Amino acid sequence: MSDLPAGAVPWLHDFARWLGTWIHRPFYRIRIRHRERVPRSGPVVLVANHSSFIEPQLLFGLVRRRAVFLVKSELSRGIAGNAFRWIGQIMVRRGVADREPLMAAVSILRAGGLIGVFPEGTRGAGEVMRAEQGAAWLVRMTGAVVLPVATRGTYQRRGFRPKLDILVGEPLELSVHRGRTGLVAATEEIRKHLAGLVRELDELRK
Repeated sequence: MSDLPAGAVPWLHDFARWLGTWIHRPFYRIRIRHRERVPRSGPVVLVANHSSFIEPQLLFGLVRRRAVFLVKSELSRGIAGNAFRWIGQIMVRRGVADREPLMAAVSILRAGGLIGVFPEGTRGAGEVMRAEQGAAWLVRMTGAVVLPVATRGTYQRRGFRPKLDILVGEPLELSVHRGRTGLVAATEEIRKHLAGLVRELDELRK
């Protein structure tokens, strides 16, 4: 098993992560708090709030280890879709039980990899008022730890080089019980931790 999905080009993945670290620095004053909380090894489900297309690129470079994000299938067409696959991202259809990509994610986690999920399911203000169940399902299938990450500063960009803040939360060991009830409860637990981290970051930004 590998920490990247089939079809990924490892050197291209590593180059893309390096690019994600630097590409937005000319346009934002990026401040990262508690990067040391990212586990250096072992299965991790990273969950983050989502306000713009910038967060996935930043987090891709932030974690300092190979990271496979679940990307909406609408981006899978043409050259862009091939590029996502070459750098090792997994395309999923939103709102449906898309088993093949989810099982690919399970394989990566069981190999000790990191999967990134935006549990809100779509871009918004990043308040995490709702969450999909994919992250909790992955944790139940693999025993991975949950790593909440909050971002602020990309939703409404104002002025020259505005502040963009990232706060990494403490890794969370979560027990996900069987059945739909277990998934619902664990999903709400993940949502609450992530929403709380977003509020904490808002206070730090004042």
